[in-house]
Amino acid sequence: MSVRALIADDEPLLRGGLARMLAQAWPDLQIIAEARNGREAVAAFEQLRPEVCFLDVQMPGINGIEAARQIGQRAHLVFVTAFSEYAVQAFDRGALDYLVKPVELARLQDTVARLRDRLQHSTPILDRTALLDELEARLRPGYSRPYLRWLNASLGGTVQVIDCQRIDYLRSDEKYTRVVWRRADGGIEQSLVRMALKELLAQLDPDVFVQVHRSAAVNRHAIDRIERHDNETATVHLRASDETLPMSRSFIGQFRQM
Repeated sequence: MSVRALIADDEPLLRGGLARMLAQAWPDLQIIAEARNGREAVAAFEQLRPEVCFLDVQMPGINGIEAARQIGQRAHLVFVTAFSEYAVQAFDRGALDYLVKPVELARLQDTVARLRDRLQHSTPILDRTALLDELEARLRPGYSRPYLRWLNASLGGTVQVIDCQRIDYLRSDEKYTRVVWRRADGGIEQSLVRMALKELLAQLDPDVFVQVHRSAAVNRHAIDRIERHDNETATVHLRASDETLPMSRSFIGQFRQM
């Protein structure tokens, strides 16, 4: 089956980069049009009717969300966005998909696999109106977002869904974050989240998770005790294991009452 696609982004380098990555991830996909904004994207769609549209969320004039409204249920849509994964995670439900800039090949390959499966099985395209309304609200300045309850993390060759309440602590692992969490049977697991510690902490409840070092954060419920040192640093001892975490002087102030 020959599949045709449209790419819309106001930055030529990003359009070209996505096209090259798609050539690698989906060699038989035909990119039949590129657009600089939502208006051009809608016009190209009406003329050429591609099966798949990759739409940047923020474009001048008509943005990606409005373009998606006009395209409706006539094509499979993928949003490409510079917003954090939190902003669009609610749309990874089958009706819409998304890629976070900078686009990673592994994530693109996952998206391509889903698209090919839907096209192969002629999966009906659902009405996206409510999802687009929610996306627009989430991206609006001043939106008050709930804290994360679940994390998707790499565990070997699978994706592990983690209840945030079961996380004991988090540590930076280059540009990602290593999450240490407890299974229902009490066993300890470690998984890798494709997000920097700073970005992940901003999405977790600050009443539960507290940063203790530039490279570490801990669930308050997982702390057994904190041992102060003469140099104004400390060591965090955990309840469920013999592991400890360093606490630097920059963060010790939040435990002054101890």
